Amino acid sequence: MKIVVIGGSGLIGSRLVKKLREHGHEAVAASPDSGVNTITGEGLAEALKGASVVVDVSNSPSWEDSAVMKFFETSTRNLLTYEAAAAVGHHVALSVVGTDRLSESGYFRAKIAQEKLIKGSPIPYSIVQATQFFEFLKGLADISMVGDKVHLPPVLFQPMAADDVASAVARIAVGSPVNGAVEIAGPEQFRVDDLVRRRLAALKDPREVIADPEARYSGAKISERTLVPGNDAQLGETSFETWLSQPAGQIPSAKSQPVRKAG
Repeated sequence: MKIVVIGGSGLIGSRLVKKLREHGHEAVAASPDSGVNTITGEGLAEALKGASVVVDVSNSPSWEDSAVMKFFETSTRNLLTYEAAAAVGHHVALSVVGTDRLSESGYFRAKIAQEKLIKGSPIPYSIVQATQFFEFLKGLADISMVGDKVHLPPVLFQPMAADDVASAVARIAVGSPVNGAVEIAGPEQFRVDDLVRRRLAALKDPREVIADPEARYSGAKISERTLVPGNDAQLGETSFETWLSQPAGQIPSAKSQPVRKAG
């Protein structure tokens, strides 16, 4: 089947396109680089022609509150409008575990708005809520600096490898729409501060990580289980230690996301 991946050149999108093609699907990597712009609508009609599924793993280029809200609302509205015109039968969107519990954060208010638009559309859908990615642990440290130290809340989270995210999204994309949310996560639980400390140590990054119960996560105050999925989550196979030993674990990501996640 023809599957259009919005954000198809990014961390998750590029992996997703590769996996779908390996399974015999016509996967189209759509992004501004390929002439497809979900904000202006440029190239969307042509890209979606004949598509059975659209998978949105795109992310806002800016995390400023109003900019990120404008991005997700405009992009999602445009996608759903063009999908309806093209008779697309399944809209898949990558979101974040705990989004509905993080409304204090501007980024997550925008993700809540995105999910609401998808749920209100007549197009059958699946929302894939993922936990933080291992690839963004260094980025999490970068946005959690207070002075010269990293301040993080010592709460539970269950991060996963980007490759496992792509595998799960691919599996859901080729299945029937669930018309609801599916949670995906890594196989192990950690404390946020402890795992970021281990990640920085592996990178020989000398920054000190402080376990600070008052520290915020992407601007939001969080509790012990805000970031962990429910019991029905689909779990990836890659452990943190296995990921560290792979090429992706040797290189710090150039760009992080507020909590991941997204594409």
